[in-house]
Amino acid sequence: MNAYLFLKQAHMGFAFTSIALFALRYGAMLCYPRLLGWKIVRIVPHVVDTFLLVCGVALAILLHIDPVRQPWLLAKIAGLIAYVILGTLALKRGKTREARMAAGVLALLAVGYIVAVAFSKRALPF
Repeated sequence: MNAYLFLKQAHMGFAFTSIALFALRYGAMLCYPRLLGWKIVRIVPHVVDTFLLVCGVALAILLHIDPVRQPWLLAKIAGLIAYVILGTLALKRGKTREARMAAGVLALLAVGYIVAVAFSKRALPF
């Protein structure tokens, strides 16, 4: 398997895992908030997200893709920043349950946007 295919598959796998872990933690925040205090629940998502980011950067370097010249990649990065902020609000920084619920829904919408951009290679995929 060549480096590109390996990195692409790894990036996609880590993205799926990252999204699933966020959805599970969001569900836990709504139904079983004590789970969010477990050490494994706090550590594993950060490890997965680190590998996701490393694979993404490695792909951009391997393919010589400059986010400044590729609007779709810049859109993915902007979506990622929004997702991280909203995810943080949803899981720990939201002041009220309602604020956390709203932030979680918006974070999932941001992820949907990122995935749509990734597949379409367009900043406005819809």
